[in-house]
Amino acid sequence: MAHDEDHKDDCPQTPSDDTSSETPKENLVHFNPWRDFNDAAPQIDVFGDEPDPGRIAEFMDVVFGYCDGLIPVRSFIDKGQGFDGRPHNIWIEADSSVADKMTTFANWAAREGAAVYVIPGTVAEPGQAKADDVQQMQTVVVDIDTGDIAAKRAHLERHLGPPSMVVESGGVTPEGQHKAHVWWKLTEPAEGSDIARVTRLRGDIAAKAGGDMHFRSAHQPIRVAGSVYYKNTLKTQVRIVALNAEMERDLGEFTEAVTDMPPAPGVSLQPDFAAPDKPAVDDVLVTPVRESAQDDWSRFEGASAAIGYFIRMVHEGRMSKDEGWEGICGYNAAMLRPQWTVERLKRESERLWARHVDKYGPPLVRLDSAAPVPDEMPAFTLGALLDDTSPMPEDIIAPRVLTPGGLLVLGGAPKVGKSDLLISWLVHMAAGQPFLGFTPPRPLRIFYLQAEIQYHYLRERLRQIALPPEVLAAARDTFVATPKLKMLLDAEGSMQVATAVRRAFPDAPPDILCVDPIRNLFDGGPDGGGENDNTAMMFFLKDRVEVLRDHIDPDCGVILVHHTRKLSKHQVKEDPFLALSGASALRGFYTSGLILHRPDEENPQRKLEIELRNGPALEPKIVDKVNGEWVELNPMNERLVRQETGAKHDAERDRKRDVILRLLFDEAAEGRVYTSTQFGAGFENQHGLGSEFTIRQRINVLASKGFVKFRRDLAEHGFPATKSHFGYLCVEGMRFGRDPVVDPETGEVLAEGELVLPSHFKCPHSGRAREVENPAVWVFPEGVDE
Repeated sequence: MAHDEDHKDDCPQTPSDDTSSETPKENLVHFNPWRDFNDAAPQIDVFGDEPDPGRIAEFMDVVFGYCDGLIPVRSFIDKGQGFDGRPHNIWIEADSSVADKMTTFANWAAREGAAVYVIPGTVAEPGQAKADDVQQMQTVVVDIDTGDIAAKRAHLERHLGPPSMVVESGGVTPEGQHKAHVWWKLTEPAEGSDIARVTRLRGDIAAKAGGDMHFRSAHQPIRVAGSVYYKNTLKTQVRIVALNAEMERDLGEFTEAVTDMPPAPGVSLQPDFAAPDKPAVDDVLVTPVRESAQDDWSRFEGASAAIGYFIRMVHEGRMSKDEGWEGICGYNAAMLRPQWTVERLKRESERLWARHVDKYGPPLVRLDSAAPVPDEMPAFTLGALLDDTSPMPEDIIAPRVLTPGGLLVLGGAPKVGKSDLLISWLVHMAAGQPFLGFTPPRPLRIFYLQAEIQYHYLRERLRQIALPPEVLAAARDTFVATPKLKMLLDAEGSMQVATAVRRAFPDAPPDILCVDPIRNLFDGGPDGGGENDNTAMMFFLKDRVEVLRDHIDPDCGVILVHHTRKLSKHQVKEDPFLALSGASALRGFYTSGLILHRPDEENPQRKLEIELRNGPALEPKIVDKVNGEWVELNPMNERLVRQETGAKHDAERDRKRDVILRLLFDEAAEGRVYTSTQFGAGFENQHGLGSEFTIRQRINVLASKGFVKFRRDLAEHGFPATKSHFGYLCVEGMRFGRDPVVDPETGEVLAEGELVLPSHFKCPHSGRAREVENPAVWVFPEGVDE
């Protein structure tokens, strides 16, 4: 997550990767000082202000009082204290205890010299902190950090009414005025599309008041009032200087007020070159100007205004860099008498560009489409089409699975083996080898743009996938993959991808560009729509994916990897492609669709459904991993008769699995653990589990699937060493006894009982007991749905 005005350049707008999403949301046990062991102590004003629990409670009520969900919180070391530290992220439940939890966190941060920030909205799950993750926001805020802050506050109050809260962040302008956060509380939390309305309002207010434009983003964090501000040995409290918590605004009425509000005095919404004391750009672009000041403005003034105009167009993504340079050269040739030299034109353009970027931040550079817009729409008569007997273009992947310029979407539920199958498939294509009946014409150049697996785990995954040595050798240079990316495929991100592709394949463009997954790179356009929005999905496909593809090579094939949502077995049978997550626009756009799913949850076999636009229909494939390699199985092995009876048996097996896991969990909490034999004997004919033999069979299956593991030694709990080949049964999250586990710092009761971690597991291939590599991480065998 990023932060407000004081650290805009210090860290990215996403949570730190080293903060586990599995950490309890309110757990403050693991706060570490994260400092080098230096001899010199930090120079902090020990007499400065401390966190104020009352102010923190008032702040949390205004910003989160009506919200549900989790509040993303971040702390990091403020600059200028003489030491550095790593950021720390937690997620706090927005409930009645939120003020106490935030106060505890602020006290810890104050001791460490760390600032405290929140995203002023709530998310659903720990680890979420991106703009698309925000589910509720109940305030509109503007950060005023430059100029005459008092005058800007007065202007806002005059046109928008009294704010619900004003916070002085602790920063001071060069003129000596305190930087301020001005808050308006809404009558109810904004949700869904209204969150985009709130962020647009924040941007509009900032533009008209000369505030921080970063708050156009829903995930822009801000300092917590009542916490402590540290900067350059200064220690002071982030103070609430005005509070009208009962002052609430209707979102619709407030939107109208913002629309009607004029810019604050001294704030112009026009580009700099259109100011009254400079030539108007509309006049500059059409008026010749001669040397020696013979006209209303000099050649330098005219050229600077024209260059500034085109620079702004490029910076905002409304022109490509090439188009902007052509515009500057065109003005130089048509309007300057005599022309400037190209060297001088370049020098002045580069100088103004550097100033503009320094003032307004990184550009939204637009990609040039490699496919020029035709002057006339092509159309062909029936006769012309029938008479054209030229050879058909060669498939990128036969038969017609991926055609030149085509778009293939591969969908699948999490943990179904989608990424594993995809990587195996792409490596085979890069080696020029067939895979599951899909055939490339030659070794293909493949750029795998993925945003899920970090570098070290990507290389581990590639080593673990069983691929023939000759395939690996042939694909060493033709398969190029990125580590996990933290970016969107927006204008700037597309430019980075295009540059990376050219660097990876300098001699010839790639044959395939693969994006995995859509969700992590999705850019819904200026309105910020999500994957379920048809307009946003079409924007992503046409203005991002197609433009990027055309920039790389119009004939390049594109593979998009997407998640599927849960459907009933009947729905999957009728039309499996309805399971694709997101808007229906996706299905109408692609040329090929593939869905990987598991028809029978008790059976590891998966089914690959295929839908083609550019070729005849292909029968579904039954695939599975045999000895680590993906193979196509005989479809005759699929269940064809008594499917309803089979489904009932499947449901009964699922019920027994849940009962066994719950019994093991509950029995451990009462201080009782079992071997497989003891459990079967103890619960025979209870809870509908059947005979001792049936129970032991079910446990054997659950152990092979990773739902049940084993603990050999429980001597610390008074249990003798077992003679069982495997040990005592253990399930995920199991705790022994009900003694409370207390946080030694806060006194908070974190859990009941002592966590029981497995020491061994049953190898799903050999059936023998194997030692668990990391007991703290519960790992399921590959392909098992948790």
